[in-house]
Amino acid sequence: MQPGSRVQTPNRLTTYIIVSLFLGIAVGYACNVVASPEQAKAIAGYFAIVSDIFLRMIKMIIAPLVFATIVSGISSLGASGGAVGRIAVKSLAWFITASVLSLSVGLVLANLLQPGHGLGLALPDANATANVQTSSLNIKDFAAHVFPISVVQAMAGNEVLQILVFSMFFGFALSAVKGTLAPDIARSIDQIVPVMLKFTDYVMRFAPVGVFAAMAAVITTQGLGVLVTYGKFVSAFYFGLVVLWAIIIGAGSVVLGGSIKELLRLLRQPMMIAFSTSSSEAAFPKMIEQLMKFGVSERITGFVLPLGYSFNLDGSMMYQTFAALFVAQAFNIEMPLTTQIAMLLLLMITSKGIAGVPRASLVVAAATLPTFGLPAGGLVLLIGIDAFLDMGRTMTNVIGNGVATAVVAKWENELGEPVEQDANFLSTAAAG
Repeated sequence: MQPGSRVQTPNRLTTYIIVSLFLGIAVGYACNVVASPEQAKAIAGYFAIVSDIFLRMIKMIIAPLVFATIVSGISSLGASGGAVGRIAVKSLAWFITASVLSLSVGLVLANLLQPGHGLGLALPDANATANVQTSSLNIKDFAAHVFPISVVQAMAGNEVLQILVFSMFFGFALSAVKGTLAPDIARSIDQIVPVMLKFTDYVMRFAPVGVFAAMAAVITTQGLGVLVTYGKFVSAFYFGLVVLWAIIIGAGSVVLGGSIKELLRLLRQPMMIAFSTSSSEAAFPKMIEQLMKFGVSERITGFVLPLGYSFNLDGSMMYQTFAALFVAQAFNIEMPLTTQIAMLLLLMITSKGIAGVPRASLVVAAATLPTFGLPAGGLVLLIGIDAFLDMGRTMTNVIGNGVATAVVAKWENELGEPVEQDANFLSTAAAG
């Protein structure tokens, strides 16, 4: 096989994913048009079987990949926590800044574009329930939830933050132990990373099928008409995402320079997977692989990316201010600027405790609205189109975390040259 054929494989996969995305929309639209609502729901259930299988295949990779990359990275840093602490501080500084910017962009654009005015829809009962569980949204429970009761339970539930905490302790302990078997254990864990990356490569070959099924299932039940009814809100939100992408990419280019273009090229696959499946978890294994291809060291990727999955949800945070102000505008409730700023500060805290929860942004919004006198029942207006909104905000989360990880690697002088070929990449990872 010629080397050039290996280089083109990722581009072909991206093309297949994009084609499958549009094919899924077309098939889903056809099913939605010809089938009754009951039939459409049944048909979508069959599509969902395929997409669920793909997501399960992805999720079974996450726990061993997170554990191996973090332990391998920390053990290579040595027993001292100074380097890890420095990386954590830099990462959190970026995450907090990005969170403030994301919430602010949502607040400014929602005030300028007024997406909740002139809906032409019957408003739901202000006391209606949006059927969103919010009981776990408080700092006490979040702080306790960070530390796993059982690492087996954490891995079974793909609790990335809990796996991160366990892996950090395990990595430090492995570095501190001076026994003869400790280096052998460290080397064995090091070898898990290229194995899991190859595993990821096998699973990703099913991505076009999973993307097709996920899109077909959504469009079959929702149809495209819902986008017309909510056109103003959807277009305003996606315009906001584009603005946010420009800010994130611009900030990243200040640190990364012209190489930001190569990073975005490598992130296309995980972005498309996140968009079509509305799942950041589905994109996680491919994110690690692509970031390492970009030249980010294994220990930076393995530490910063899982941390970002809990603390750096740029798209989701912008949505929360959009959703809150949308409800206020729909019900003609005036929110002074001081109240909006207070809401922004509260969202900075509450948004950190819901990573991994399905429709996490709705959970945060439902918990926040009553605090400022807004009817939580207003979220009923958004639930019907939330699947479409979730696609965009999830893809934005991927962009934000990819850029953040590369930036921290640059700050730490842990960013090498991009690896062009899959074979060279896997051999490099194995040697590392």
